[in-house]
Parts: sequence; C-alpha cells; structure tokens
Amino acid sequence: MRKNNNEDLLSGFRTASRQYSDASIFMHEAIARKAGLSGADHKYLGLILQYPSITAGAISKLTGLTTGAVTGLIDRLEQKKLLKRQFSKEDRRKVIIVPNVENSMKLLKPLFEELQQKTAALLATFSEEEVQTIERYFRSATLIMNETADHLNQK
Repeated sequence: MRKNNNEDLLSGFRTASRQYSDASIFMHEAIARKAGLSGADHKYLGLILQYPSITAGAISKLTGLTTGAVTGLIDRLEQKKLLKRQFSKEDRRKVIIVPNVENSMKLLKPLFEELQQKTAALLATFSEEEVQTIERYFRSATLIMNETADHLNQK
C-alpha cells in the first residue's frame, strides 16, 4: 500500500511540475512577444542581466549556444539597445557584453508587475518554513537541470 501512495505522489508531482514548466514557457513567450523579442532572446537577456558584464564566450558556455548563435543574439539585443559591445583593452578580439539595465527594465518591468504581485500574494499564503522548502526544491532542481544540460551539451 505504501508503494502505491509513493507512486501516486510522484505521478501527481510530475504532472504538476510539467504543467508549471509548460505554463512558464507559454507565459515567457507571451511576455517576449509583447516586448518585441523572441522567447529565447528574452530568456537569454534575463541571463545576461545577471552580470554587470560578460564575455560572448561565457554566454556561449552558459547557454550551450554556438559562438555564431551568440553573435546573432548579441546583434539582436544590441539593435534594441538592451546591451552594448565593448572590446577588451588587453585583447581587442575579446568582446565584452554590457547589459543596458535601464532600457531592459523599462521594457520588461511593466510586463512583470502583475505577475510579481500575484506571486507575492501566493507566497504570503505559505509559512516561512514552507517557502524555504519550496526555495530549496527550486535551487536543487535547478542544479539537476543545469547538470543535465551540461551533460547533453558535451555530447
């Protein structure tokens, strides 16, 4: 009987996780379209915004994109004034990407305000311990997904 409960629990969790993942993708695609970006460009911009500056090579390593795909990404985001290229003083071949946080926030913040408010309201319905458990799950699951992506990118 115990095994059945575990299987049911795991099955329900997998279904909820898949639905969350799908809804997240659909929502980010809708936000990206509204911002005039592709879904992928929107997500990669979010990654780039986490750094005060980052090299094109580092973007390639983090994302698994080819250097050519990274160049196209940088071209598209630079054209929209969401980042700029700088060349390293030590090595002019090295391209440093500097996100334009102000322009990016001007574009994206209005599209996320309602989502952030609703998310804060939802989190307020959980105890501090429950929120810590959810956060621990997300951090651990992120590590697993990053390891999986790294492994797949190496093949």
